[in-house]
Order: sequence, then C-alpha cells, then structure tokens
Amino acid sequence: MKQIIAMGGGGFLMEPENPLLDRYILKQVGKDRPKICYVGTAAGDNENMIQNFYNFFNGENCETSHLSLFKPPVRDLESYVLDKDIIYVGGGSTKNLLALWREWGLDEIMLKALDQGIVLAGISAGSICWFEEGVTDSYGDKLEPLKALGFLSGSNCPHYDGEAERRPTYRKLVDDGTLQPGIAADDGAAIHYVNGEIKRIVSSRPEAKAYFVSPGKEEELETRYLGDE
Repeated sequence: MKQIIAMGGGGFLMEPENPLLDRYILKQVGKDRPKICYVGTAAGDNENMIQNFYNFFNGENCETSHLSLFKPPVRDLESYVLDKDIIYVGGGSTKNLLALWREWGLDEIMLKALDQGIVLAGISAGSICWFEEGVTDSYGDKLEPLKALGFLSGSNCPHYDGEAERRPTYRKLVDDGTLQPGIAADDGAAIHYVNGEIKRIVSSRPEAKAYFVSPGKEEELETRYLGDE
C-alpha cells in the first residue's frame, strides 16, 4: 500500500499544542512503535524545526531520527531511508528541496520508499513536492508555479486559508492553464492518499477544509475533524 499524507499546514511545526494531525500520521503504519524520520531540507535543516520535531515525537510511542543533506548522518542514504516507517518532510523552499534531493538521488530513494509501503508525509513544501506541480514562494516575494516529483497527479496548494495571496493566485494559475487542476488545503487540513487516490481528508481544526480546484470552479471536499473522533 502506497501512502502519502499531504498537509496544507499544521502539525508540530505550526500547531505545537495540537497533536491531532501528527498522531493521525503515526496511526497509519500499524506498528506499536513506528520509526519516523524528519527531513528538513526545505528549511536548510533549521535547528529549531528539528528540535521541535524531537520535542513532540519523543513524547509519542515511536522511534525518532532526522535526515540531513547538509550534515549527512550516513553515507548510505538509501538504506537509512528505507529502514523507516514514516518520512515526515518539513516546510520551506520547495525549489531548494527538489534541487538537493535530485543532486543526492533522494528523489529516487523516496519513490522506492513509497513503493515499499513507507508513509510519506509533509507540510507545505513537504506537501507540494509529492505532486506533479504546485504553487510556491520559493522564488522570492510572490507565488509562482513549480514542477515537482509527480508521485501524485495534478497540482497542489498548501496554506490555502493561511496566506492572503494563496487562494487567488492558485485559482488564477489553474484558470489560465498554467497549473493543472488540483488539490488545495487549508492550514490544519491533510489529504491522505492511498495508491494515488484520496482515501480521506482530515483536519486538526473544525473549520479547516480541502478543495478540488479546476478552471472556473472550486469544490469543497468532505473533511473529517479529528477532534470529533
């Protein structure tokens, strides 16, 4: 089973007092103590983000580690990644993430991880990267289209309700055909894909939603608030 959990925003990086999305991710492995690895490439291995990862997940029933491309923990990246149950990719510059992953061959390793049943999860840049394309602020002070890995079809826009320009820019890029139709997610919403198809959409906030955006149309998708379960 191939699983990807694409988060518009939330989790330990944005909602440190709200564990709903992160605990949802842990539950998808089906192991008592899953191995979870944080990948902070997009933010240049920001030490605060890495520490926040450990601050939260060390309190959960899991084995924690992180993968750095700036200070590689091991020479054999493939063996290191494929030993994990969950890969959790943080936010930052999607463009830099993709460039570094391709330089190190981590893009191909991630595809092997997906094929072997390792859960791929991520927020913001860690969401966009799995799709064919997305809208990113990686280039500077405005939002622009970006080609990504293509593990999931279509385009992606995180932070749909969290940043003022996200919604209108994404709608315009889809409307004029610059981007393919795709999925937008509010902060606090996560789209759970299984074998390339949406299995469910969950949220850590009652009002957080996800949407299918196509030319001239925005369709709100059914979202389950995890606080009601």
